[in-house]
Amino acid sequence: MDSFTIGVVSNIGMMSLLALSAYLLLLVGEVSFGQQAFFGIGAYAAGIATVLWGWPLMAALLFAAFCGSATQLGVALPTLRLRGFYFSVATLAFAEAVRIVFELFRYRREVDGGLAGPDGEHGFRDIRYIYDNGIGTQDFLVLIWTLLVLALIAFIVLERSRIGPRLRMIGEDDVMAALNGIDVVRCKLAASAGAGALAGLAGGFYAHSVTYIEPGVFNVMLGVHTLAYGLIGGLGTAFGPLLGVLIDIGFLESFRGLSQYRMIVFGGLVVLLLILRPRGLLDEIAVNRLAGLFRRAQ
Repeated sequence: MDSFTIGVVSNIGMMSLLALSAYLLLLVGEVSFGQQAFFGIGAYAAGIATVLWGWPLMAALLFAAFCGSATQLGVALPTLRLRGFYFSVATLAFAEAVRIVFELFRYRREVDGGLAGPDGEHGFRDIRYIYDNGIGTQDFLVLIWTLLVLALIAFIVLERSRIGPRLRMIGEDDVMAALNGIDVVRCKLAASAGAGALAGLAGGFYAHSVTYIEPGVFNVMLGVHTLAYGLIGGLGTAFGPLLGVLIDIGFLESFRGLSQYRMIVFGGLVVLLLILRPRGLLDEIAVNRLAGLFRRAQ
């Protein structure tokens, strides 16, 4: 593959992990506009770990996932008491606060005769672990997609277990779920921790892929796209968010002539699907029909 294709496919993998984080919260009925915050926290954490602390890549990625998970769990403890629109606004406000903190955050140390590390609004440069350690872009692509596939397998196992229907029941009506003996708060906290881990992991990959991050990257539009991927692709399966990413990045990005109109096309597609298919292309009905066709084909 050429460098452009590798970049696009890598981006699809990273954004799919981020989209899955929003999807996990949507399963329990929570609409988050703030997943970009945990994505950014993971990016900064992984970059600091490899550049300033000299950690290996896998340890840095695990650290990014942990930081994202712990932070989102900490945010979830007070905000899950909010409902609907109020929760969404709270997550958006938190994400903007994190972005401002990144603009003020400076943690510089001498590395190889020069200063390195986050430098406030000037961003964080030279996150070059994969290039300085002989990890090719194709090898990095394989690593991204390996962890994405493992995440999808985990979602499939989750949905086929007793936990999956419980999460969906909470998403439909948390009061009714509580009356049926489901611990709603614990399930939502677990979903928040998992969502934060996925977003943080995606951020760790992103920082090492682009080698330079700045606070402006983790803005509101990234959060809107992250949420929209699940709404476009569908909430009936974990492959729904991946389909949404493929439509936005894989399909629209491939037509370079549409690049200046991409946001218009994407926004129109979101509006159209919300009207015609409120739960996306791969909603529960579509998934059940596809499963029935597959069983008959066997």
